Amino acid sequence: MAWKRSLTELIFGFYAISITTEIVLARLALIKSRYRARDTLAAFAMTLGNIVTNLMMAGIVIAGLGAAWKWRLFTISPHWPWAWALLFVLDDFTYYWFHRISHECRLWWAAHVNHHSSRHYNLSTALRQTWTGEIVGTWTPWLPLALIGFPPEMILLQQTINLFYQFWIHTEAVHRMPRWFEYLFNTPSHHRVHHASNPRYLDRNYAGVLMVWDRLFSTFAQEVDHDPPRYGIIRVFPT
Repeated sequence: MAWKRSLTELIFGFYAISITTEIVLARLALIKSRYRARDTLAAFAMTLGNIVTNLMMAGIVIAGLGAAWKWRLFTISPHWPWAWALLFVLDDFTYYWFHRISHECRLWWAAHVNHHSSRHYNLSTALRQTWTGEIVGTWTPWLPLALIGFPPEMILLQQTINLFYQFWIHTEAVHRMPRWFEYLFNTPSHHRVHHASNPRYLDRNYAGVLMVWDRLFSTFAQEVDHDPPRYGIIRVFPT
């Protein structure tokens, strides 16, 4: 998967430049953002470990998706524009349930908890990725997409696009987006709620890109200004 390694390198470079820019703007008091050197370095270490383990597990993931694709119901071509539109929605739906289960299942929470471990919320928080997610099978919810007929390469690329979108929502620099955007899409405000440990915000807003899933399955919570998010972990295991 040479294309994925090249794409990962480009994205990681973009992340580094964006984080550096946010730090500089925060130091100049032009935006709201709090950074601590050790916290940021830990985030970079986590994402480097995530890349290494993902590369080590890539063969298993690709083999699993490939095996499911061999039993596909349909043959879907990546050259069909409508296929990408459909995959975008199905991948985002899958991400919602993967993310929700990662908070409700102890095994998957053990793999996901490091993403919520920082008491700060900035762009570097997005880099706090698991080293063990692929090992404990957090890729398996995407198997049905291969069974439907989406090629593994399409699924993996769409996963990358979904996660890339989520990078920018890890910030306190953006207060609110326009109301229509806040209603339809995941935003910094919505994702601050997800990372917050306040009782009113706990276990809410699992969305990747589209907020429709949280609204549909009653896990949506609105950020309110009189109760600002407090970040960090309040329990080791979900109840």
